[in-house]
Amino acid sequence: MAIIFLIAIATFIATLLGGLFALKLKDKLHLILGFSAGAVIAVAFFDLIPESLELGGKYYDNVTILTITAIGFLLYLILDRIIFLHSHNYPSCEFGEYATEHSAMDSKREKLGIFRASSLCTHSFLDGMAIGLAFQVSSVVGFIVAIAVLTHDFSDGINTVSMILRGTNDIKKAMNWLIADAIAPVIGIISTLLFTVSERGLSIILALFAGFFLYIGASDLIPESHHAHPKFLTTIMTLLGAIVLYSAIYLAGV
Repeated sequence: MAIIFLIAIATFIATLLGGLFALKLKDKLHLILGFSAGAVIAVAFFDLIPESLELGGKYYDNVTILTITAIGFLLYLILDRIIFLHSHNYPSCEFGEYATEHSAMDSKREKLGIFRASSLCTHSFLDGMAIGLAFQVSSVVGFIVAIAVLTHDFSDGINTVSMILRGTNDIKKAMNWLIADAIAPVIGIISTLLFTVSERGLSIILALFAGFFLYIGASDLIPESHHAHPKFLTTIMTLLGAIVLYSAIYLAGV
C-alpha cells in the first residue's frame, strides 16, 4: 500500500517539473509546442494504441479498436472546428504577442486551450488508474506500468502548460492547470482502491484518447509551432519529442 502512495507522489512531481520547465522557457513557446506535438503523437502511436490493442484483443478485433481511434479523431475534429470554430489565422504564438483586446476569437481560443488541457488531465487520471489496476494484478506488473507512466508524465506537464499558454498569456492559469494535471494521476491511483475498471472498457477509453491526441498533435500543435517561425528548428523539436517519448516507452517496456 505504501509503495502505491509513493508512486502517486512521484507522478505528481514528474508532471509538475515538466510544466515548470515549459514555463521557464515560455519565450520559446514555438519550440515547446513543436516538442509537445511530437510527444503527443508519440504517446498515441507508441503507448495508447498498442495498450488498447493489447487490452481489447480478447474482446475486439484490431479493426474495431482502430475504428474507435478514428472516431475519437473525428469527434475531436467536430468539437474543434464546429463547436469552438477553431481557425489557424491567429497572431504569432510567441508569448506576449497576443492582441490586447479580448475579441470573441481570443475567447474561443482560450476555451479551446482549456478543453485540450482538460483532455490531458483526463488522460493523466487514466494513467493513474492504470497504475492502480496494474498493482491489483501483481506488484511486478504494477511497477512496469508505473515506470511507463512516469516516463511521459514530464512531457504531460510540458503539453498542458504549452496548450494553456497557446490560448492565453495568463501564467497563473497555466500554473493552475499544471497543478490539476499533476494531481490527476494521484486521484486516478487512489480511485482504484475503491473500484475497478474492466480491461474491455479501458481499451475503448484508451483508443478514443489516441484519436484525440493524434488530432491535437497533427492538426493543431504542429501547424501552430510552424506559424511565423523557422520550420527547421520546430521540425527538429517535433522529431525530438517523438523520439524522446518513443525511447522512454520502449525502455519502460524492456
